Amino acid sequence: MNLVPRRGRIVAFDGAVGESTESPSLERCLAKAFCPVERYGTGPGANWRVTNLSLDPGGTSWTVLHNGQSWADLKFPLAGEYNVWNATAAAALASSCGVSKEAIADALKTFKSVKRRLEVKAQVNGITIIDDFAHHPTAIAGTLKALRARYAGARLWAILEPRSNTLRRRVLQSDLARSLAGADEVIVADVFRSDAVPENERLELPALAAEIQQNGRPVRLLADADAIVQTIAPELRGGDVVAILSNGGFGGIYEKLPARLRELANRK
Repeated sequence: MNLVPRRGRIVAFDGAVGESTESPSLERCLAKAFCPVERYGTGPGANWRVTNLSLDPGGTSWTVLHNGQSWADLKFPLAGEYNVWNATAAAALASSCGVSKEAIADALKTFKSVKRRLEVKAQVNGITIIDDFAHHPTAIAGTLKALRARYAGARLWAILEPRSNTLRRRVLQSDLARSLAGADEVIVADVFRSDAVPENERLELPALAAEIQQNGRPVRLLADADAIVQTIAPELRGGDVVAILSNGGFGGIYEKLPARLRELANRK
C-alpha cells in the first residue's frame, strides 16, 4: 500500500449485503497508505455506496451514492454481486481521473466481461456450459450465486478441477465444501499434479466429498475430464446450467462436453 504515491488513490471495499464490513487484514494494509483512501460497497462508511441493486436474468442495475449524494444509475449485462463491486470500484477510480459519470455509465452498458469469468462456452439442446476461472472458495461461491440469479430455476452443476495452489491444499477445504454446496450437482476431479503438493497439505477429496454431502448436496469424485464427460453427458437435460470451474485447460473438457452432447443428440 505504501508504494502508491501520495498523488495516487486507493479505493477499498467496505462490505457487501449480508457480509461483515470488518476486515482486519484490509485495515492493516490500508493503515500503511500515504495516499487518500476511499471506500466502495454497501457499508455505512462507503464513499461510493451501492444501493437499489437489482440482479435480473437479463442484466444488473444499481445506483451509486457518492458521499451520500445520488451520483449515477448504472447497469450492465453481467451477473453477480462481485461484478457490481468491481464495476463500482472501477467507476470510482475513473471518476477520480476525470472521466465523466455519463461516459462511465455508457461504457458499462456495453461491457461484455472478460474471458473465463461466467463465459458461456456452448449451448447445446438447452444446456448451457459456463467457463469460470474460479480459483478459491470465495470466487466459487460468488460464481454460483451469480448463476442462480441469472438462470433462476435451472438445475445448476458445479464441475471443479482443484488446480490452483489454493484449491490443491486442504487449508480451505471446509470453505470449499460450503461454496460448492451452492450447486445442485457437484463433480470434483482429481487434484491437478497432486504429487507437487506435500501429502500433509494436499486437499483430501474423500473428506471434501463428505463435507459437501453434509451440506446437503450430492457429489461425485471422477478422475478426469474424459470420465466426467462420459458420466454426466447422458444425465444432462434441457435447462441445465453447467459451471466448469478451473484455472487451466481441464483436459479439454470445454470442447469435449459440448461435442459429446451433440453426439448423443444426433443418436436420437
